Amino acid sequence: MADVGERVWRKVPDGVREALTRGLSPSELQTALLEVSRERAAAVTPARLVQRWREDRFVRPSGVDPRALVKTQAMLWERLPERFAGVELSPLTPLGTCSAVATIHQNMVVSTIRGTEVASDPTNQLAIEAAVRRRAGQDRVDLATCQRVVRAQLVDGPGMFAHFELFALVSSARDTGSGRIEAEMLVDHLRYWHDVLGDEAQLTFTTFERTAVRERIDDTVRPALKVEFAEDPQREKGINYYSGTALGIALPGADLGDGGFTPWTAQLLGDAKERCLISCVSTERLTAVLSGA
Repeated sequence: MADVGERVWRKVPDGVREALTRGLSPSELQTALLEVSRERAAAVTPARLVQRWREDRFVRPSGVDPRALVKTQAMLWERLPERFAGVELSPLTPLGTCSAVATIHQNMVVSTIRGTEVASDPTNQLAIEAAVRRRAGQDRVDLATCQRVVRAQLVDGPGMFAHFELFALVSSARDTGSGRIEAEMLVDHLRYWHDVLGDEAQLTFTTFERTAVRERIDDTVRPALKVEFAEDPQREKGINYYSGTALGIALPGADLGDGGFTPWTAQLLGDAKERCLISCVSTERLTAVLSGA
């Protein structure tokens, strides 16, 4: 992508790159880009629209049956404990939400010309909302949402799509010492996913670094669950994404999602004592499993 970008910049006159990246104010840049988009949109024909609809992975409809999907959504909301507040997120979020909070490269996100980006991970947005509520004085924040997201990831394998739906939980609170608050949040998230998935739920954890949370898993979390919570010491996925402990959420033969602790609300609030746990599943994968597809 860097090489492609450099080739493009070499096609524009000297000074244009400097003006676009540093010389114009945000409002001036937005005005210029809106004008460019207006002129390019004016040249679009109906035939070109049909072609783009057929060829552009970002705009093609999902293959999931919406009637089956809405049943899964309803089940997830109905079983959600009352302590989790439902949030209907905007399909847009401030530019840099993923790259600043979750260190995801901006090329993996669909950026807009209005200083925003298309939602690509509801847990990032919920973490920002959780930080806002924590700053307002709420002792512990537990949020949930269901959102269709878009990712500019390479689609080179089965089950990889440009847009898909996630049901996500985010909990945030201040550290109380010895991993106690982390254990409480883990129990609440894991009990919910067990309730949703049933006794065949395969809930796992991986400890990327030794913390007090590992001890609480043995003496607090596991005794509080009615399903096995197995350790997956071979996992490397998310090693640079999660802090300390990561989660796996699956059913036999179907990886549905994951989660773990992140430093996001600590960074957003400038307080190293903040703790944040996220977890989510793909509603479309879950729908496929529930329907036997």
